[in-house]
Parts: sequence; C-alpha cells; structure tokens
Amino acid sequence: MPKVKANSLTMNYDQQGAGEPLILIPYLTADHACYAFQVAEYAKHFTCICPDLRGTGESDKPNGTYSTELLADDVAAFMRAIGIAKAHVAGLSLGAAVGMWLAAKYPETVTSLSLHSGWAKTDPFLKAVIESFQVAAKALQSVPEMVVLALFPWCFTPELYAARPDYIQSLADFVRSRPAQPVASFLLQSNAAITHDVEAQLGRITAPTLITFGRHDTATSTRFADRMKTIRNYELYVFEGCAHAPLYENVEEFNDRTLQFLKRHSA
Repeated sequence: MPKVKANSLTMNYDQQGAGEPLILIPYLTADHACYAFQVAEYAKHFTCICPDLRGTGESDKPNGTYSTELLADDVAAFMRAIGIAKAHVAGLSLGAAVGMWLAAKYPETVTSLSLHSGWAKTDPFLKAVIESFQVAAKALQSVPEMVVLALFPWCFTPELYAARPDYIQSLADFVRSRPAQPVASFLLQSNAAITHDVEAQLGRITAPTLITFGRHDTATSTRFADRMKTIRNYELYVFEGCAHAPLYENVEEFNDRTLQFLKRHSA
C-alpha cells in the first residue's frame, strides 16, 4: 500500500479504479479495507481512495487529543498530498462525522457528500454506547475482539444473526484478519466520537449530500435526521431491515442506492 506524509503524519492508503476521485473515510476502529464490498462496485466508475485514519491500520498512531475536526484536517491534508483538489466524499458512522467536518471546513474540496449512519452532535445515549465499547476494549485488551463481541450487535439486526450465522462469522474473521488497532489508539479515536459536535457548522456545507440511516439502528438512529437538515442540499434515504451497517447487511441495495447518487453528481 502507498504511504504519504500529511499533517505531520505518515498515512497509509489504498487506491483502486478509474474515474472521478472518491474518498472513502473509514469508521471507528477500521482501516481502508472496511469498504471492500463497496469498492468492488464503486471502482468500476470512480477512483476509490481510502486512507487509514490516524491511529488505525498502517498510518501513524500519535498520542494526544483526537477530534473529528482533527481527523478531517488530516483527510484534507492527505488530499493535498496526493494531488487531489476536489473529490466525492463518503463515510459511515465516524467516517460520516469526519466527512461533515471536511465538507464544512473545506467546502471547495468536496464534489458530493455521502453520510451513512452519521450524527451531527453526540447525545447522552450515543455517548453511553461508545463508552461501553471503551470498557469492553480495556477488559478484553483487544480491539478486534471488542468489535466482534460488543460492537457487532449494534451493527446488525437480530434477524441477520439468525438467518446468516456463517456470514456474521465471515465478517468476524475479516475483522480479526486486519491490522489490530492498539487499545490506546482506540480510546483516543473513540473519544473523538464522544466529543463530536459539528452541528453549528452544517450550514457551511455546499456539496449535494446523501444522508442515510438503517431503520433499526439504535446507536445513530433517524433521531439525528432532523438535526442534519441544516445542510442545504440534502436527500434522505432509510434502509429498511438494517441496523447501523447497511453496507454489510444489504450490500446490493446499499451499493445501488449510493452509486445512483454518486453518478447523478458526477461530471
């Protein structure tokens, strides 16, 4: 994988496909491979670029306070470092939170914005959920095991667990196969999610924006939709029968719906 220096970090990234650039921002704990099911389709139409955020994958893992704004600054610097002036930007969960900051703070760099299972400001319920992940990671002394045992049940519906146990196991195997995020880095990154607040900046977003939720997501439920409507040019879609991770729970519909949006806003 190529690496580049950006915002005083060495950042690892993956690039596949051809066409207009599409920056895919990973979610909590994840590295660039987290969008594998999407890149398989997206790369037929776009140049898909997915960085490892600070504290994850093979990018640097400095100490200090992490915030979603800082992570967005990293992505903006990363884009400059690889020579991309403007790109489509997409992210799920923490990736969506970072995408909001990027599009608000650097609007000239964002062609379109796709926000999946995102939120503008952490509320007490979401804070409690993320803090439970921190407790589990410290107790297990393993971020991958925390993801599989504590985070997965928030990402997928009980119906998926019942109907496709082999698929859940394959996703668990995938998580365990990736470079393990150190517990200390996870605590810094998850603190960025806990303190996330971009609400007052949403009016600065000028890019056409797709906002999506899973109907059965309780962590970042549709309760956050109204608070994101200060984004000027947005459309909203809810994936029925899905929880926090429609990109895995209904891959075909997720890819179809998101690609439709991306193609509509391509040159």
